[in-house]
Amino acid sequence: MTRTIWDSTVGKKTVMAVSGLIMLGYLVAHMVGNLKIFFGTSSFNEYAHWLRTLGEPILHYEWALWIVRIVLLAAVVAHAVCAYQLSRLDLRARPSKYVHKKPRASYATRTMRWGGVILLLFIVWHILDLTTGHAHPGGFEQGRPYQNVVDTFSTWYGNVIYLAAVLALGMHVRHGFWSAAQTLGAGSRARDRFLKTTANALALLLTAGFAAVPVGVMTGLVS
Repeated sequence: MTRTIWDSTVGKKTVMAVSGLIMLGYLVAHMVGNLKIFFGTSSFNEYAHWLRTLGEPILHYEWALWIVRIVLLAAVVAHAVCAYQLSRLDLRARPSKYVHKKPRASYATRTMRWGGVILLLFIVWHILDLTTGHAHPGGFEQGRPYQNVVDTFSTWYGNVIYLAAVLALGMHVRHGFWSAAQTLGAGSRARDRFLKTTANALALLLTAGFAAVPVGVMTGLVS
């Protein structure tokens, strides 16, 4: 019987690595787009409109955006399924707890699973808040993304949820990028230091970049 990529631990880790890098690429682009809010209402709203007209006239209105959404959804599902399956395999391999009480892994490593769950829940809330508007405070206004962002971060709970998710994201990216590099064979004695530095830099960049928007609203830089 032919074995598939899902039948091996290495295969599942490879799927996790590739899907994780796809999401990482999107996060960097999304963060850069978010920072346009500091250039004013028209700049941010024009950027949001451009996303919906991307690819025209070859593609119809919002087609490119929906292609990105479908790819991201596939990446999220593949990442989550593989993470769950690997977690179950790990538990079956060692059903009893470790004898050593001192943790062997870093804090980021030990919290990867919970961090993933937090991020998954955040994605759902974020979509309901700023994409569909079902969870948006004060009434969602279609076609006014700048004002919708300001509304969200004018509430204490919007800031708490977002900043907590951003911190979880930073830890997830820091460990996830390193793990993906090792899985895909990029790690070596000569490159390990560079990869660790890159992982730390990406985590710091994304954390600071995403946190800048709610902080900007809270401090009055964005209003």
